[in-house]
Amino acid sequence: MIVKQQDWCSKWALYSPGKICVKEYETNRRLTYAELNNQANHLAYFIAEQYGIQKGDRIAIVAENCLEYIILFAVAQKTGCILVPLNYRLASEEIDYLLQNADPKLVITEAKFQAVVQSTATFSKIVHHWSMEALKMFCENFNEQPFNDYPLVELHEDDPIFILYTSGTTGFPKGALYTHKMLFWNSINTALSLVVNTESRTLNCMPPFHTGGWNVLTTPFLHHGAYVCMMKSFDAKTALKLLEQEEVSIFMGVPTLLKMIADEPGFDKATFSKLNYIIVGGEPMPIPLIEKWHDKNVPIRQGFGMTEVGPNLTSLHQDDAIRKKGAIGRPNFYVQIKVVDEDNNEVGVNESGELLLKGPMVTPGYWRNEQATKKAIQGGWFHSGDMVRVDEEQYIYVVDRIKNMFISGGENVYPAEIERILLKHEAVDEVVVIAVADEKWGETGKAFIVKNKALKLDANDVSSFCQSKLAKFKIPKHIVFVKEIPKNDTGKINRQILKNSHAKT
Repeated sequence: MIVKQQDWCSKWALYSPGKICVKEYETNRRLTYAELNNQANHLAYFIAEQYGIQKGDRIAIVAENCLEYIILFAVAQKTGCILVPLNYRLASEEIDYLLQNADPKLVITEAKFQAVVQSTATFSKIVHHWSMEALKMFCENFNEQPFNDYPLVELHEDDPIFILYTSGTTGFPKGALYTHKMLFWNSINTALSLVVNTESRTLNCMPPFHTGGWNVLTTPFLHHGAYVCMMKSFDAKTALKLLEQEEVSIFMGVPTLLKMIADEPGFDKATFSKLNYIIVGGEPMPIPLIEKWHDKNVPIRQGFGMTEVGPNLTSLHQDDAIRKKGAIGRPNFYVQIKVVDEDNNEVGVNESGELLLKGPMVTPGYWRNEQATKKAIQGGWFHSGDMVRVDEEQYIYVVDRIKNMFISGGENVYPAEIERILLKHEAVDEVVVIAVADEKWGETGKAFIVKNKALKLDANDVSSFCQSKLAKFKIPKHIVFVKEIPKNDTGKINRQILKNSHAKT
C-alpha cells in the first residue's frame, strides 16, 4: 500500500500554524507547527542537493534530545530517508559496530560526542559528516523564509522511517525496522487507549535512541497536533517542576525515574492538577510506589511494549493497578495476541507460554539480518521471547523472560553482550553474567568469572577493561571469581545454580 498522507507536520502547519509543537526546556527554544514545517522543507531540499540524500538513505544521529531531532523526523516523513538514532552512552567500539551495520550516508553528531564517534574505525568511511550545532544554525536561518510545499516522495507503508537498535542475545545489536505503517498504527492504538488530542501536553525525558523516547508519546502527539516539552537528559528535580509548570496531561516514565521524582523533597507539596495519568513501562512498578502517586491523585497506567512491535501494546487501566497487581493489562485495540507452548500450540487460561503478537504495528524485520527476521517472525506472528499467562479476564501477566535480558534503570541489558566483551580479556577463560536485584536501578549485572591461572586479574581490572568497551549501565556491578561455571548434563550453562548461589550470599 502506498502512503499518501505521511507528512504530518505540513497538515498541522495548515490547521494550527501558530500553535507551539515542541519546546526544548534547557534553551527555551520552541517551534510552532508552521516553523517546523518550514524548516523541515528547507532541510529536506538541502540534504538532497548537497548530500544526495534520497529515499532509503540512512542518517545516523548521535545527540541528546533537541528540536533538530524533531525537524529531522519531519524531513524523514517528507523524503523517505531513514533516521538511525544511536546511543550516545555507548563506548567507541560499540558505536563503531552500529555505524558499520547501518552504513549511513550522513552522520550528525553533537559536539560533546564527537570525540567518541570520530575515534571509530568506520567514521572516516562515511561520506558526509555534520555537527548538530551546524544543523541548528542552518535551520534557524530559514525562520523568515517561507517554504510551504515540498514535493513528497512516494512511500510504501513498509518503508522504514527509523532503524532502532536493540541489543541481541548473540551479543550483537539488531536494527529493528520501524516503518511508516507502524508509526501510524501505533499512534492510533495509543490514542484509543489514552486521551490524546490537540490539547494534550507531555514532558519527554526518554532518550532519542529508545523507541520509548520516540514512539510511546512523542510521535503520537505529533500525529495529533499536540505539544511536547523535551529535556536533553533526565533530572528528577527539574522533571518534578516541569510536570506542574508545563501543565502536563500525560507523562511516561520507567519506575526508576518515577521513584526518583517521588523521592524529591518537593514532591509532597507538588500538585498535578492537569496530569490525567502516568504511563509506566520498562519493568513492573512496585505497589508502594503506585500508591505514593495515587495519594497525589495521579493514576498509574502500566503497559508493555517492544521496539519491534508498537511499542504501545498493552494497557492496564488505572482502576486495576492494585486489583491486578503484576499485570501488564490487556492488548490495545489493533493488537492481536496468542500464547503458545514449545510446540506452538495455544495454551489455556492461566497457563504459561510464549507471547506472540500480530497486527499492523509489527516490524517487517531486522536491518540486513534475515536470520534474525525469520526467527522472530513465523507465520505472520512476532515471537516476543517473553513467557506470559492470561487470566480469566484476559489480563496478561509476564512470568519470565525467555531470553536472559534484564532491565537496569529502564535500560535493556543482555548478558551475552557483556560476556562477549569480557571474553576478549586474555585473563578471562569463562564468564557468565546474571541479573541481581538492586535497590536503586531495579536490576544490575553480576559476573561469575573463571580466570586464567597463569595471569593476574582482580575486580578492578575487570571494571577498567569494561569502561572503554561497554556503556556504564552494562558494566557488572558485582564481580565474583569462581573455579568453574556450573553446567547441566548437556553441557549448557546452568544459570539457575548461579542465581541460587547469589540468593544465599
